[in-house]
Amino acid sequence: MILAIDMGNTNIVIGGIDSTQTYFVERITTDHVKTGLEYAVNIKNILEIHDIDKSRVEGAIMSSVVPPLNAPISSAINKLFGFRPRLVGSGMKTGLNIIMDNPKTVGSDMIVDAVAVVKEYPLPAIVIDMGTATTMSVVDQKGNYIGGVIFPGLRVSLDSLSSKAAQLPSISLEIPKKVIGKNTIDCMRSGIMYGSAGMIDGIIDRMEAELGKTPSVIATGGLSRFVVPLCRHKIIYDEALLMKGLWILYEKNH
Repeated sequence: MILAIDMGNTNIVIGGIDSTQTYFVERITTDHVKTGLEYAVNIKNILEIHDIDKSRVEGAIMSSVVPPLNAPISSAINKLFGFRPRLVGSGMKTGLNIIMDNPKTVGSDMIVDAVAVVKEYPLPAIVIDMGTATTMSVVDQKGNYIGGVIFPGLRVSLDSLSSKAAQLPSISLEIPKKVIGKNTIDCMRSGIMYGSAGMIDGIIDRMEAELGKTPSVIATGGLSRFVVPLCRHKIIYDEALLMKGLWILYEKNH
């Protein structure tokens, strides 16, 4: 088993995975102030909660869109297991042809998702990853990463709305029962949730027109499970997609 770690702006996703199964997927809050030792305690606690002895962990790989955390997390892994994790980045074999103006600027999480989709699903495919930002990446029929879109995530949109409009409160993200809200909170929830679903549906339509084929659509990320049921398109929710991609990259570069 290896540890697969994805460091995002809001959460750090930590999973245990091997060639047969995903043993666990957990999230901890991204904290720039924490030391390597504090992250080591977090990881140790997660393993204990899932009754996994650390001797079973043979390696680790991490993707990151938060470069300042690379060193503390790497230190945490080294303290616990005595080895450093592999870091997804330029120079790593991905098997993915990235057709972009500057391939090195593509987020590592988007690359990892695409690597998993190429192996797991029919192509062409659209990958939706809903976190701090919502990203939609496109892999063509030949397995090339050809681009995508990035727009504000649900919580970013909601926080912006609450902070900029004095009379609008901070609310929790829940699926509204109806589109037409009867009070301020329901109206806000409807706007954020159904608005995001409508945006995703609209972009899928436009991407499909550009591809000229009907793509597989796969969603991942902590917030996807709330929005996917509201979309009109058939979208497969795969919570462990990123973990699968990290495992594939670990195997390719081991």
